[in-house]
Amino acid sequence: MELKELIEIVKNAGVCGAGGAGFPTYGKLDERAKTIVLNCAECEPLLRLHRQLLAAYTYEILSTLTLMAQTVGAKRVIIGVKEAYTDTVEALKAQLGSFPMISMKLLTEVYPAGDEVILIYETTGKVVPPGSIPIEVGVAVFNVETVYNIYRALNQQAPVTRKYVTINGEVEHPCTRLVPLGMTVAEVVKQAGSVTVEDPAYLMGGPMMGFLVSPHEVITRTSNAILVLPKDHPVVLRKQAKNTINLKRAMAACCQCRMCTDLCPRYLLGHPIEPHAFMQAATSGTTQDVKPFLNTMYCVGCGLCEMYSCMQGLSPRSLITEYKNGLRANGIKPPKDVKAAPVRREYKSRKVPLKRLRARLGLEKYNVRAQLDESPVSAGQVKIKMSQHIGAPAIPCVKVGDTVKEGQVIGTAKEKALSLPVHASTDGVVVDVNDKAVTIKAR
Repeated sequence: MELKELIEIVKNAGVCGAGGAGFPTYGKLDERAKTIVLNCAECEPLLRLHRQLLAAYTYEILSTLTLMAQTVGAKRVIIGVKEAYTDTVEALKAQLGSFPMISMKLLTEVYPAGDEVILIYETTGKVVPPGSIPIEVGVAVFNVETVYNIYRALNQQAPVTRKYVTINGEVEHPCTRLVPLGMTVAEVVKQAGSVTVEDPAYLMGGPMMGFLVSPHEVITRTSNAILVLPKDHPVVLRKQAKNTINLKRAMAACCQCRMCTDLCPRYLLGHPIEPHAFMQAATSGTTQDVKPFLNTMYCVGCGLCEMYSCMQGLSPRSLITEYKNGLRANGIKPPKDVKAAPVRREYKSRKVPLKRLRARLGLEKYNVRAQLDESPVSAGQVKIKMSQHIGAPAIPCVKVGDTVKEGQVIGTAKEKALSLPVHASTDGVVVDVNDKAVTIKAR
């Protein structure tokens, strides 16, 4: 297959990173990629879907990875998977003999093994320079569901209309389900049976990098999980904290112990991010040295500093994110040509075990299998967002009263921009259209 053809198929199917920021996948199909890495680290506590998909659709995913590698001219494919995912590892071992380009790298069960910069170092030994992207070191990283979506686009001509979501926490039957895009959080949670607390909070994504949402929020292409927790759970309370209070607490209690920096995965890889130095600068009110502020641009937001490392319960990540967003809003970009320091000798010894992280977060009781269930799920109505990816939102191309079929384009990609089309996730009638979303009442 020609690269141009593969790019066109992937783009037209609306494939983007099925988690994280949702980068349009066609933009990562690049002839500079000499190594492709499949991310099955799935480092957020309680998430299950990627390891489950790789175990269930091993051949489909491996064959697609081979085609992708051959098309872009990559020399090898490495699957990064945690050794603890025994079902997935066994499924891979049974198939890898038929795919000579592909090898498997077993990872320890630590957080954040799924950060692509960490994963690239663990699988290839290469360090992505600060502020750069993986292709600069000849690597392209894709997660499992993204590659499975490419398989479906290539072999079934199926666009992305549904999303695998792990539903866990205070629910009767934790599970992973395939649900229509645009379905509400409340409707998705019902697929796991009854909620087992009276006043629940809903967390979209993992406990470390996820965010609290209303039960009326809808599923997008990047929704990996919904965690249902009591409203007084420590994780929920941390997510609700206000930065005005976080800053005052830091001014009163930060003792510059350096634990936030000493356990920071990007710092340990040699990137110039030092949360303790930022905390000192932000709480002192001095700006004579701007480096601690500019270096916030290199923070990946994994949350270890505030959810695990800080013994005072302070919030470096939240404050760093606010400052980083402020810099971006004012047109400030990361300094160029910043080189990473050598990987610090403490790198291996300062990895955070996932079991210890779950215990610290009060989540061990929810660490259950959450089996994959692919029985059909339907929604009475879906609200499909036009922006479910990094880049320019899709432009609605339907009007109220139109009858649509699942898979039909309802939003076209913006021309000459990083953008993706959006497709209907159910058969039905369009009942509302605006720049942000298209709502369809199912038939």
